[in-house]
Amino acid sequence: MSDKVKDFERLLGELRPKLHRYCARMTGSAIDGEDVVQDALTKAVAARASAGVLDNPQAWLFRIAHNAALDFLRRRAPLREGDEDLDMIAAPDMPDPEIATTRLRSFIRLPALQRSAVILKDVLGHSLDEAAAIIGSSEPSVKAALQRGRKRLRELAREPEDIALPPIDGAARARLVAYVDGFKAGAFDAVRAMLAEDVRLDLVARLTRTGKSEVGEYLGRYAASDQWVFAAGLVEGRTAMLVFDREVSLDTPSYFVMLEFDGDRVVLIRDFLLARYAMEGIEMRAVV
Repeated sequence: MSDKVKDFERLLGELRPKLHRYCARMTGSAIDGEDVVQDALTKAVAARASAGVLDNPQAWLFRIAHNAALDFLRRRAPLREGDEDLDMIAAPDMPDPEIATTRLRSFIRLPALQRSAVILKDVLGHSLDEAAAIIGSSEPSVKAALQRGRKRLRELAREPEDIALPPIDGAARARLVAYVDGFKAGAFDAVRAMLAEDVRLDLVARLTRTGKSEVGEYLGRYAASDQWVFAAGLVEGRTAMLVFDREVSLDTPSYFVMLEFDGDRVVLIRDFLLARYAMEGIEMRAVV
């Protein structure tokens, strides 16, 4: 492997948390944001050889992530675009620190241009000209979008936060609890028995595996460790296993493992052990 390839892979690893911060807010979901990041990184690797010399590889990667996020959003629903009055709007150059703590789901309520401008400026600290280059828009348009986006997010921050997550039905609860109870009891043969033959594993930011035997090897790593404490939960309304680190906190999960079932069988495992940046701003609750 050449030094240039190694340097590029190192850059991808270093920027992945920042790319996720951007994509999670663009999609309003830490989980969907990770899907977009994976798509963007795949496209970046494919495009790197033909891209030539990159004066600003970070901006180049963010532009790919921005376009991947827009593609994701277009598949979900038509994008709303803001109507910016460039003559009357002037955004201050300093980032607004309160924006970074805004709920993920609030960002999705902004038009795409406002969303991008606010995230790049106030969450990630880009300059206005850098944001304009990433978005592919003019700097005056980005200034206008930034000001309107900030104003709208302040309004949304004043709304009540007690939005109920969707309930989980009895059958889904029983499947999830049975899987997590296997981890709690160390009964990993019972856990393996719940895996579909073609189960897929995504150890986020590290590797993917397919098939019951290969995923069974992954479970062995959990069986060999007593560091973790497990609880059934919902993350952004989706079934998950919440994982606590005994050495850090038994009150706040360190990360989560998304689970998808087909009947009584687990068909997809997405383990965020190595992608704990996804915990920022996520909505979760235990299932009891």
